[in-house]
Amino acid sequence: MPPRQSGRKGKGAAAAPPQDDRDHIGALPDDALRHVLSFLPAQEAVRTWVLARRWRHLWKASTGLRIACSNGAEAASVKELREFVYHLLLLRGDSPLDTCELEFGDMDEEDVPRVNLWLRHVVMRNVRVLELSSYIWVDGCQAWFQLDDVPLVSQHLTTLKFCGVRFRSSLLDFSSCPALENLEFDYCVFSEAKKISSESLKHMSITDSTFDRGSRIRICTPNLVSPDLCDFWHRTPLLESMPLLVKAFVRLNWACGDECPRAYCNDSNCESCDISDNIGDRIGTNNCCVLLQGLSKAKVLALTSGPRKFILKRDLKWCPTFSKLKTLLLNGYWCTPDDFRPLVCILEHAPVLEKLILQLSSEMPEHEVEIKGSVSPMEGSAAILKHLRIVEIKCEGVNEKILNVLIFLSAFNIRKPTCYTLLHF
Repeated sequence: MPPRQSGRKGKGAAAAPPQDDRDHIGALPDDALRHVLSFLPAQEAVRTWVLARRWRHLWKASTGLRIACSNGAEAASVKELREFVYHLLLLRGDSPLDTCELEFGDMDEEDVPRVNLWLRHVVMRNVRVLELSSYIWVDGCQAWFQLDDVPLVSQHLTTLKFCGVRFRSSLLDFSSCPALENLEFDYCVFSEAKKISSESLKHMSITDSTFDRGSRIRICTPNLVSPDLCDFWHRTPLLESMPLLVKAFVRLNWACGDECPRAYCNDSNCESCDISDNIGDRIGTNNCCVLLQGLSKAKVLALTSGPRKFILKRDLKWCPTFSKLKTLLLNGYWCTPDDFRPLVCILEHAPVLEKLILQLSSEMPEHEVEIKGSVSPMEGSAAILKHLRIVEIKCEGVNEKILNVLIFLSAFNIRKPTCYTLLHF
């Protein structure tokens, strides 16, 4: 039996605060309420019209739209949303938008032009941040939504995010979006595209996306500050000059099509690699840098690749000088057994490098050994890296491969290296 509670309050007990029945949300100005409504899914925002007379029309001018955003659940099909979205956009009229998220599941072929029309309508409402995510499944496999190949025109658009979308060339010309600074592609297809171009773009991310099998897409973004290019399929994009670059991350995994037909080729002069690069390449990139020249102005750079991918090592034939590079992260691709020529080459072309990180494991185990050491500029090699201060080696354990790397790095006089274990839970 639970103990009885005394009905009397102790002398030191605090009195209960007085009940406040005021409507604090209702006390907010209309502009603040419209902003609050922008965080709700569109269907829920519309339902607020029943709260009070004042709320009856507020949803029509909310500063954001979140249409069919699933929040982790299965996305709604376009068929389920046709009538709702049509009336939603009609009743909003000319009300401007700040943000818009469109997320859809399955759609019929007749829905494709309808969704394209919704997208163009939103852009005309001066939206600043626009996200379009498509989750279409055909025979158990995810497909892609085909956007109309017509350039977007907006003086207000600053951020674009696409997921599950297929592009042709014209839409990827963002010259008519002079305020665009952030661009993200996730699981998209560019197999028919020739170029991604923007004079204003500062941040760009392309992840798990598919390029053409035969020719390389060109990325022309001269004001880009931080590109991420990860885990794409088929041909590696050609990066044009990016003089304002600060930080870049490039990861070539097993899906990259720039692969030597010879098993695990480690020869940067391999003729088979040159032949592979020339086959079907309709823009003639077999005699110039594909990645490294465009990345040469970075201050922080991560370059990782699978073992059979030739493009980075072939780029070393025309290796540019990384005149601003302070921090460099490389993986085991650059430290193949008995051949440190790729590593030496890129280090020779990084005259102001201060920190080198070698990640010699493709997976992060539960127990990871990390070796750190400092480099004395007085004792270090005068030929390479006179500014190098820190070398980090991240690995699963110290084996023969790691020892070879340490022997190589001894030329830089690593002093008092320490080993410790990082635990990941």
